[in-house]
Amino acid sequence: MTLTVHHLGVSQSDRVVWLCEELGIDYDLEKYDRSPIMAPAEYKELHPLGSAPVIEDGEVKLAESGACVEYILQIYGNGRLIPKPGHKDYPNYLYWFHFANGTLQTGLVKLMVLSTLGLGESNEDVKRHYVRQSQFLEFMDQRLSKVSWLAGDQFTAADIMNVCCLTTMRCFMPYDLGPYPNILAYLKRVAARDGYKRAVEKGDPDLDIEKLIGATPPPMQKGLAAALQARGG
Repeated sequence: MTLTVHHLGVSQSDRVVWLCEELGIDYDLEKYDRSPIMAPAEYKELHPLGSAPVIEDGEVKLAESGACVEYILQIYGNGRLIPKPGHKDYPNYLYWFHFANGTLQTGLVKLMVLSTLGLGESNEDVKRHYVRQSQFLEFMDQRLSKVSWLAGDQFTAADIMNVCCLTTMRCFMPYDLGPYPNILAYLKRVAARDGYKRAVEKGDPDLDIEKLIGATPPPMQKGLAAALQARGG
């Protein structure tokens, strides 16, 4: 049976769409618009936790972006986009693959939660999390001053896992990439990849790649922007 990717617009499920395009595998793409901020009811019915992404492959139904990416790599990847154990880049691949959800995205989600509580940047908790997030980005920027891709010289799934936090997530948690020239240069390399361009065109055609990879944040997700405007934020 054909792999099915259930993609929620403007979400971390873009990782899975991008991976499939980079691998050049056959898959069915089912797209869902946000309603207006969260996933619609039909998407939430796909998994008990209502989370995105979700993939289906025969009798297999799987959520969690990292799990979906690993599953597709192991079942369909034929060794592509993963350095082999023993390769000089393998430890860095593992680190940066898990850095995405374990560190970078977690920090952004914390800031998103604090912002929904209406806490200003003068709040001590907010200030502390902004400092921590800046440390994460500076650490990544330093890494990218030495290598073209996060694991080393070759593009890998570690890049697929992290780019969402630098692009799509800024539609919900805006932050400036101006202080990080090596991240900006890295995102230009990402945007030049045919697989990435196809993934955005298929999964999120309303998003402008040049705005996603720019120093200033891309436009806020429409539902969130409307909610903040109604709230006077």
